[in-house]
Amino acid sequence: MEKIAYTILSIIALAFFICMLAGLIAAFPYGIVGLLLIIAFGLLFIKVLKDRLSSKEDDYYSKKVEK
Repeated sequence: MEKIAYTILSIIALAFFICMLAGLIAAFPYGIVGLLLIIAFGLLFIKVLKDRLSSKEDDYYSKKVEK
């Protein structure tokens, strides 16, 4: 049941993102600010994800240290 809900939410979020990009492209001269903002957030997200996946220390603490 939870996986179905996450799947539906993912599809809706993706559709919303695509509509948002289309709107920013349609409003070109003014939409460039939004596009640059989305690109910047995307680059930061990729950096954080890459750092998290390559961190052995985070894995150790999440598996070994009691909460």
